[in-house]
Amino acid sequence: MLENCDLAAVTQLWAYRNLIFNLAQRELRARYKKSLLGWLWSLINPASMLLIYSLVFGVFLKQNPPPSSNGVTVYALYLFAGLYIWNFFNGIVTGSITALQTSGPLLNKVYFPPACPAIAFMITVLFQALIEASILAVVMIVLGNASVTFLLFPLLIVVVMLFALGVGLALSVYNVFYRDVGYLVTIALNLLFYATPIIYPITAVPVKIGGVPVRQIIQLNPIAQFVAWSRDAFWSLTWPSAVSFAGVIGFSVLTFVVGLTIFNRKSRDIVQEL
Repeated sequence: MLENCDLAAVTQLWAYRNLIFNLAQRELRARYKKSLLGWLWSLINPASMLLIYSLVFGVFLKQNPPPSSNGVTVYALYLFAGLYIWNFFNGIVTGSITALQTSGPLLNKVYFPPACPAIAFMITVLFQALIEASILAVVMIVLGNASVTFLLFPLLIVVVMLFALGVGLALSVYNVFYRDVGYLVTIALNLLFYATPIIYPITAVPVKIGGVPVRQIIQLNPIAQFVAWSRDAFWSLTWPSAVSFAGVIGFSVLTFVVGLTIFNRKSRDIVQEL
C-alpha cells in the first residue's frame, strides 16, 4: 500500500509538471530582477565563497590537496570539486523549507500538490549547480585533467537531488508545525559542512580518536560520499567502487521515498497551518 501511495504521489506531481516548470521559471526570473549584474551573481556568489575558503584554508592554514590524476595541486579546484555539491544539497534542503512556507497564500486559493513549490525551487538550484560544474569541467579540461569519468556527473546530480529532496520535503512539513525546525536545520547544516571533507581531504582526519573510528564515521556521511564521487570524477579521474555505487544510490532512493511519504501524510493538514 505504501508503494502505491508513493506511486500515486509521483503520478500526481507529473500531472502538475507544467505548474512546476512555471514556478521554476518565475523563480529564475525573479532571482536577479532589478539587479545591475543580473545572472553574473550566479558566478560571483560561488566565486567569492571559493576565494574566501581558498585564502583561509589553502593559504593561511596551508591545506594541501592530494595531486589530481595529472599532478594538478591547485587547492581552489580541489575545493570547488566538493563545494558545488554542498551548495547543491544545501540549496535544495533550505529551499524546500522556504518554498513551502511562502506558498501558503497560493495553496489557500487553488489546489495543487504541496510538493510542487519545493520541486520548482530544486530546479532553480539545479540550474546553478550545472553552471558551477560546467565551469569546473572546462577548467579541468584546459589543464589536461579530463576523462570519461566526467560521465559520472549526471548520475551524481540525480542521487544528490533524490537525497536532498527527500530530506527537504520531510523537514519542510515539520517546519510548518514547529518553526524551531528551520532554526535547527540552519545550525545542523553549519555543523554538517565542517563534518564533511570539503575544505579538507579525508586523509586529514585521524583514523581513530580515543578508539573511536572517526574517519570511518565521517565517510558514512552521505554528503561525504557525494563529494568523494565528484572528486573521483573531476579530480582523480577514477570510478567509485561497486559498494559505493550500490550504497549511495540505494540510500538516496530510500531517503527520497521516506521523505515523500512523510510529506504526503503530513501535508493533508498543512494548508490551514500555512
